Amino acid sequence: MPLKKKYITPKKVIQPKLAPAPVVSPPKQEAEEESAPSKYPELLRGFRDILPDEQGRWNLVRDTARRFAEAYSFDRIDLPILERADLFLRTLGKGTDVVEKEMYIFTDPSNRSVALRPEATASAARAYINHGMLDRLQPVKFWYIGPMFRHDRPQAGRYRQFYQIGFESFGAQDAIVDAQLIVIGVQMFREMGLDVKVEINSIGTPECRSAYLAELVSYFRTHRAKLSEDDKRRLQKNPLRILDSKEDVTRELLKEAPQILNWLDEKSKEHFMKVLEFLEEMEVPYVLNPYLVRGLDYYSHTVFEFMLADDPMDSSQSALGGGGRYDGLVEVLGGRPTPACGFALGIERIVRALEAKGINPPERPAPRVFLAQLGDASRRVGLKLFEEFRRAGVNIVEAFGKNALKAQLESANKLGVELTLILGQKEVLDGTVIIRDMESGGQEIVDIKKVVALVQRKLAEEEVVAPAGSPVQSA
Repeated sequence: MPLKKKYITPKKVIQPKLAPAPVVSPPKQEAEEESAPSKYPELLRGFRDILPDEQGRWNLVRDTARRFAEAYSFDRIDLPILERADLFLRTLGKGTDVVEKEMYIFTDPSNRSVALRPEATASAARAYINHGMLDRLQPVKFWYIGPMFRHDRPQAGRYRQFYQIGFESFGAQDAIVDAQLIVIGVQMFREMGLDVKVEINSIGTPECRSAYLAELVSYFRTHRAKLSEDDKRRLQKNPLRILDSKEDVTRELLKEAPQILNWLDEKSKEHFMKVLEFLEEMEVPYVLNPYLVRGLDYYSHTVFEFMLADDPMDSSQSALGGGGRYDGLVEVLGGRPTPACGFALGIERIVRALEAKGINPPERPAPRVFLAQLGDASRRVGLKLFEEFRRAGVNIVEAFGKNALKAQLESANKLGVELTLILGQKEVLDGTVIIRDMESGGQEIVDIKKVVALVQRKLAEEEVVAPAGSPVQSA
């Protein structure tokens, strides 16, 4: 007998019982040279404005994410930008670059240590606990979009305020969940016109990692003299983080380092093999990367990254996002043991890849009708007429701020509209409007009460006459 879906609403909000936070000094913020005073206000280094002419690509990413989230039953969640600092200090891991160097931490007016969120998975786990979602039908699936903050070294596609889209699934431990999340990411990229491959690895459980880390430390100690000071510190504090090193010498040494896949227990191996089998069934291209661990300590088992498949440099800049399983995160924050998995995508990186491929959808649909007017009486009538067209779903634009008809017609030409409506004082008195065909230059006078229906009919006729696939002119 099939089970009926039943949601249990908790009688009171469940507050996580957090263990004492680890003693972690706030990350050191590197001093930056102040530029000379400017006449105009300037952006902070690593921050940027996202201008209107970029919004077409941004909307493509946003809209694609929303469609996929709805298709796969992920519910939207909006998380606060500011959280208690210990939420991240506790979960991301000491020895990680994010905690040691990149977090924006400060004391608020209530004398609490708070942080601008450097990522959102920990916040999603906190929300899952705070709102009693452990007692709902599992899995609980979230998606979110918004800004994150890391005091990282600015470079192409990387900013100190950057935007991510995330998909998180709480409460299911089956390998098919890992695989489906990867499939969702790959299909999203394909729909946007980007070809990606998946780099994937398993880092197993904390128990099987302990034996591997002993071997890893032993290997790197024999090469300690070659390591940078940062990598020496990683080797001492959190050895797994040395696999994240960007130092050329360390990257070279990694080629002969022990691989974590050889230290997985049988259960971890079985889980990982099932993930790969599901990906093969879905014909998702993947590459085994035995040194991929992601940059945060809460990960376990499967970890993966989405890489541009056609990047000739095959650089770190080709990574468009990534994620993995984090089965211990909810428990670390005081909840019951809860399996979980998810991924996040960097919107700036994706937009940059779209730009490189020449993919630039219009910010909004190209207008088809322009409303021109002459005089205040025409403007008053024009305001009402514009609303009638908007409610009818006709893509119409205007230039109420311009008075000269010539200037308005020039705007209509630049916008590439098919029809221009002209309202003058005579038309207002007569209750009429002039329809001008912008291609032929022909004009006709029509009853203003019938103009909306007439324009809709003309535009529909144009769509039938236009050959399939003909380009739409954008403003």
